[in-house]
Amino acid sequence: MENNIFFKNLEESVKKACVIDNEHYEKFDVKRGLRNKDKTGILAGLTNVGEVTGYRKDGDKVVAIPGKLLYRGIEIEDLANGFKNDHRHGFDETVYLLLTGKLPSRNELLAFTDHMAQLRKLPDSFIKNMILSMKGRDVLNMLARSILGLYTLDPRAEEITVHNMIEQTLNIIAKFPTIIAYAYQAMSHAYQGKTLSIRYPSPVMSTAENFLYLVKGGNSRYTKLEADLLDLALVLHAEHGGGNNSTFTMRVTSSSETDIYSSITAAIGSLKGPLHGGANLKVLEMMEDMKRNLSDWKDEKEVNEYLFKILEKTANDYSGKIYGIGHAVYTVSDPRAILLRERARDLAIEKGKIDEFELYELVEKLAPDAVAVFKGSGPDKQVCINVDFYSGFVYSCIGIPKELFTPLFAMARVAGWCTHRIEELTFSAKRIIRPAYKNVYPKQEYIPIKERL
Repeated sequence: MENNIFFKNLEESVKKACVIDNEHYEKFDVKRGLRNKDKTGILAGLTNVGEVTGYRKDGDKVVAIPGKLLYRGIEIEDLANGFKNDHRHGFDETVYLLLTGKLPSRNELLAFTDHMAQLRKLPDSFIKNMILSMKGRDVLNMLARSILGLYTLDPRAEEITVHNMIEQTLNIIAKFPTIIAYAYQAMSHAYQGKTLSIRYPSPVMSTAENFLYLVKGGNSRYTKLEADLLDLALVLHAEHGGGNNSTFTMRVTSSSETDIYSSITAAIGSLKGPLHGGANLKVLEMMEDMKRNLSDWKDEKEVNEYLFKILEKTANDYSGKIYGIGHAVYTVSDPRAILLRERARDLAIEKGKIDEFELYELVEKLAPDAVAVFKGSGPDKQVCINVDFYSGFVYSCIGIPKELFTPLFAMARVAGWCTHRIEELTFSAKRIIRPAYKNVYPKQEYIPIKERL
């Protein structure tokens, strides 16, 4: 009882010490969340890697425009449609593009793909000691721990020459899917009573095929379309500019010249937060709630009324959020969501889930207007669906466990993270990133302990 009183008093003191008057933010013109008052991001750096556009500035006015995403100057639609039209997977090509700034020739791509495939395997002792013996309930936590463990296998872990950073980058990107798959197998065996299946990665499969094989078993357990959709999702999540939370974390930590394993672990920690990497699972849960509570999935009036219930905090998780709607940059459209939706319909047909997919489409149609009406937003406050809206549906159709949704995000984004690290440590500003914070706590005098109450 006495301990409970002590902790309650301690908690109240901590909370009181954290209070900052909102007026201070206006007084000192603080850019909360590193964003301007018009919600656009402040310019914190320059990059050659990726470009994300969802609005343009017209004087002091922010004008919504269709979203654009470019990897090294190439529009994501052109990249995705290029390998789709060739009937091949594109993640390795995307990694090559992000790192080098150019598309590989056929021979360069074959050599690069083969090199990456040879790096997938983990030492048996590492699998046993780092993953299977040190069990965990969260796959991302196990991934972060394992990435730190790779430091011990690298004799030049601290070296930041370009040559060494490239070697480290390729090794880590190649091993990410293997670590994630093994971490899931260990977690599901230890805490869900499932069979432990540790398969060696294949040197001939694509990254998407290999991951499905490691998680689900032989290729008879997944279809070509499933592998195609997973590959597309990896490409769409591989890079998103330098300002997204996890990539910025990667650049901040790298600017201190720490090792790559520490920086990636920090980025994983950022991505683990539900405000960054967990949105697609929230969308899936919201849609499951709608499916249970709607009598007619095709009735626009009923669906719209339920969306307003969500906004009014009387339905779903009572948060007032329609998950998968809205984005920090995209306003009119998210190009990643458009590309994923196009292929998701084919997957829904293959899995006999077209009615469910059409409910998603109906929510996509109705939700932006519902948000605008509810919040009183004008045309300059448009919202659209983001890539998370359909990615959870795609993963569930493929049969990927929910515990792997955010780790899959990391498996893709590590390509962008590592590319930004190399840029930060070679040709960037060459300064440690250190923004300013203004202290507003009032000055107080030191009181000798015998005089304190």
